[in-house]
Amino acid sequence: MPVSPLWRAPRPEICMINTVEATRVLETALMCAQQPLSLRDMRTLFQEEIGDDVLKQVLEDLGTQWSDRGVELVQVATGWRFQSRPEMRAFLDRLHPEKPPRYTRATLETLAIIAYRQPVTRGDMEDIRGVTINSLLIKHLEDRGWVEVIGHREAPGRPALFATTKQFLDDLGLASLSALPALDPMGQRASEALADGVMTGSMALDALATMLPPGLASDSDLDAQSVTPASDAGPAGADRNPTPDFFDSAQAPASHE
Repeated sequence: MPVSPLWRAPRPEICMINTVEATRVLETALMCAQQPLSLRDMRTLFQEEIGDDVLKQVLEDLGTQWSDRGVELVQVATGWRFQSRPEMRAFLDRLHPEKPPRYTRATLETLAIIAYRQPVTRGDMEDIRGVTINSLLIKHLEDRGWVEVIGHREAPGRPALFATTKQFLDDLGLASLSALPALDPMGQRASEALADGVMTGSMALDALATMLPPGLASDSDLDAQSVTPASDAGPAGADRNPTPDFFDSAQAPASHE
C-alpha cells in the first residue's frame, strides 16, 4: 500500500526534545500544585497534545529521577503528587512543633471498620465493635473529610451507608482501597474473615495503623469512659452515648489539617 506523500516519520530529535520539555513542565506543575494532579489536569497542561500513555511514561521516568532524594513522586486516589519520604518526617516536624489533634482508639477503630467493611451502617459498626458509637464521632470523621454517606440501606429506617473518601486515601498516600494492608500477615485469612463477617475493630485498626501518620493515635484508650455495651443499649443507630470520645481529652482540636 503506497504511503501518502503528506505523511512524514517523526524526527527522533524532535521526540526527544518534546519528552524532555514535557518532563520539565510536569515536574514544575507537580512541585507547585496544592493538590494532586490527575491525568486530565496534565493533559490540560499540554492542550491535549500528549496522551495518557505518554504522560504515564513521563511520570514513571520522573519518579525514577527522584528515587534517591528526600522527596518522592507518588500516585494517590486523586492523582500524582510530590511528597516527603517517611524517613524525613522527624526532621520536618522540627519546623512545625505544634501537635496535630490526636484521636482516640474508639475513633480510629471506627474509621478502620469503615475502611475495611464499607459500605457499612452505624449499626454494623456497633455490632463489630461491641459498643455503641456516638454520632458525634462519625460526624467528626465526616468533617475531617475521611468518611461520607454514599447511600441508604433498604431496611427499616433506611440507615445511612458510610464509606471512606478519596481524601482519606490521599492522606494515607494510597491510590485505591486495594492498597490497604491485609488484616493479618497471612492475607488469605483476612479475606476469609471479611467474607464470613468475622472481624473486630482491633483487627481492622491493627492493620490500618501501619498506614496512619505517627502521633495520630492517643496514648490513652478512652474506650473505658462512658462506653455502653451495644447489646444493652437499645435500638441500633440511636444516639446513646452522650460523651464524645473522638479526641484525646488532653488534646485540643486545633485544626483539621
